[in-house]
Amino acid sequence: MKSYIPTVNISSLLKSDFNSLSAKNTLLKIERACVDIGFFQVIGHGIDIKEINNICKIGNRFFNSPIENKNKLAPKKWNKKNKNTYRGYFPNTVNGKEGLDLGDLKITPNNLKKYKSPYIEYLNLNKSLSKSSIKSLSNYFDHIFSLSEILFKSIIKLYKKNESISNQAFSRVKTLSTLRFNYYPNQTKPVEISKQDGVALGCETHVDSGVFTVLYQDKKGGLQVQNRKNKKWYDVPFNKNALIVNTGLALEYLSKGRFKATNHRVLWNKTERMSIPFFFEPSYDFVMHPSFLNGSKNGKKGIFFQKFLQNSLKKFIEYQR
Repeated sequence: MKSYIPTVNISSLLKSDFNSLSAKNTLLKIERACVDIGFFQVIGHGIDIKEINNICKIGNRFFNSPIENKNKLAPKKWNKKNKNTYRGYFPNTVNGKEGLDLGDLKITPNNLKKYKSPYIEYLNLNKSLSKSSIKSLSNYFDHIFSLSEILFKSIIKLYKKNESISNQAFSRVKTLSTLRFNYYPNQTKPVEISKQDGVALGCETHVDSGVFTVLYQDKKGGLQVQNRKNKKWYDVPFNKNALIVNTGLALEYLSKGRFKATNHRVLWNKTERMSIPFFFEPSYDFVMHPSFLNGSKNGKKGIFFQKFLQNSLKKFIEYQR
């Protein structure tokens, strides 16, 4: 079962311009994993395990802090004193898990006025977190964003295009990329019972909205991915040195369905669990068009990513605000 989720060493992509023999072989492995499964683990990703462990500690400290501290970052739905709607902390009364959603940490009150998107919000983390924690989070956001760019450029290279067109889709601060901490407390009851196989779930079956999700899960595991052909579910094994990557709806759209978004879920776990997904999502004003990778427009109109995201988020209870 473990072998169902391939592991790809992407170190060659960090060292070259995608044109070395080893880089080309890596691109083919990524292509196969995306097309066949939609999930893979990456090692050789260049992010130090010590940095990842430190980010996990920051998340655990936050979720184990008093509710008064967490609520300082809650959107106005749960804290009327705050202006933020989409960024910040949400309680486990929403959908069985607590969460902390962080946008680009380069956003400041000064540059916020430039961007006309409800999803771009300034979140004053100083209310709840130490300066050292905020610096660590900012550095991690930078590193995971750069890694995600490399993965997207890999897809672009597979289409024999110049990887610089990635800049059309992803412009720092304008992107709606989200660094999220999911904290599953000692859940007393499942969030959902799978209609397919009757399994108790801690997170419902779903697909993600962005281009890629790059995730670190703790050793509790519980993440499962569905085989598109036989509909069976397979565990995503824990690997302390690996980051888990899965395809999302935006990549499916841009690739005309070649790289499909993949169903996944989390098993009900009666002990604490944390995962840290990074949702790599384009700039709010990027015009999503199936010709972006293929080059032929076929007369179809594109859609702004912000609108695309709004349509996708409607299915998630925690975003009904």
